[in-house]
Amino acid sequence: MDISSILQGGYQHPLSRSWQSRKQLTKSMLMYPIFISDNPEASETIPTLPNQRRWGINKLEDFLGPLMKKGLGSVILFGVPSNCAKDGKGSPADDPSGPVILAIKKLRELFPSLYIACDVCLCEYTDHGHCGLLHKDGTIDTTPSVDRIAEVAVSYARAGAHCVAPSDMMDGRIKAIKRAPYMAPSGMQQAVPLLLGTGNVTNYLHRLRD
Repeated sequence: MDISSILQGGYQHPLSRSWQSRKQLTKSMLMYPIFISDNPEASETIPTLPNQRRWGINKLEDFLGPLMKKGLGSVILFGVPSNCAKDGKGSPADDPSGPVILAIKKLRELFPSLYIACDVCLCEYTDHGHCGLLHKDGTIDTTPSVDRIAEVAVSYARAGAHCVAPSDMMDGRIKAIKRAPYMAPSGMQQAVPLLLGTGNVTNYLHRLRD
């Protein structure tokens, strides 16, 4: 169907169904932010986020296990690479051996009931630090930027993410994600796009550079 939105996409997972059926905010509706390092053994403090750390995938079980026992239902993953070769199109963002895709697969294996969302952006993976691809004069080249964001989102869905959350603020990227030509074979119809609010994203993402 040539439509811009599939509303029932938000009902694919029991947790997302419960979010939409409730009329008040509860702790079960909150996502715990997890900042994923490309150092598998990382446990690094984040100065501006007290009591939070950047975690390597080998540390996730010990960190999240006790939280799961307390009732944790969902997390949102932010990739924070420091050892990858960045380029103009953010190639490491959907590298199969990159931190986010490895973390998705690890968490699906360790905690099958955990609802996994992923931040989708390019700024941590580009050599210029912006959220999209650039023209020669340094301005954003919107069309290929949107296409690239959609590629990354689908890669996360293929890896097992339940939800993709683009924070890049590129015009048209939600539509591009939903209409990606490889959507059906990738299982993307099972992953719900979540639009992150600008203010909240800014509060989180600038900490990635601490």
